[in-house]
Amino acid sequence: MNLHAKMLGYAGLLPFIGMPLLISMEYLTVFQGTLYFCQYSAIILSFFGGLHWFDALQNNRHSHQIYVAMLPSIVAWFCLAFLSPGLTITILAISYVLMLIYDLRYLDMPEGYNKLRIKLSTLVLICHGISYFLYV
Repeated sequence: MNLHAKMLGYAGLLPFIGMPLLISMEYLTVFQGTLYFCQYSAIILSFFGGLHWFDALQNNRHSHQIYVAMLPSIVAWFCLAFLSPGLTITILAISYVLMLIYDLRYLDMPEGYNKLRIKLSTLVLICHGISYFLYV
C-alpha cells in the first residue's frame, strides 16, 4: 500500500479524535463538538460511497453496486437533517460497519487496503463510541 495513502488515511482520523478531545478539554461545547464530529463523519461516510460509484462505473462487476454507492450519502444527509446528534452518531457508526463489510466483500482494492481500512474503521468506531458517551 502506498505510503502517502496510509499517511492520508491516518491524517483523516484527526477530526474524529480531535472533536472528542476538544470537548473534553472544554475548547468546544458538547453541542459544537458533537455537531462538527457528525458533519465530518457524514462527509467521510459519503466518500466510501464514491469508491463504489467509481468501481461500479469502471468495472461493472455487480449490478447492485451503483445503487449501494448512493446509500452512504443519503443516510448521512438524512441523519444530519432530521435526527438528533446521539441517533446520528449511532446510525453513522452502524453505517461504517455495514460499508466495511460490503467493501471487503465487493471491492477489489490494492494489497494492504483492506488491512488499513479495518484499522482505520476500528478507530473511527471507537471515536463514535466516545463521542456518543460525551454527548449523552
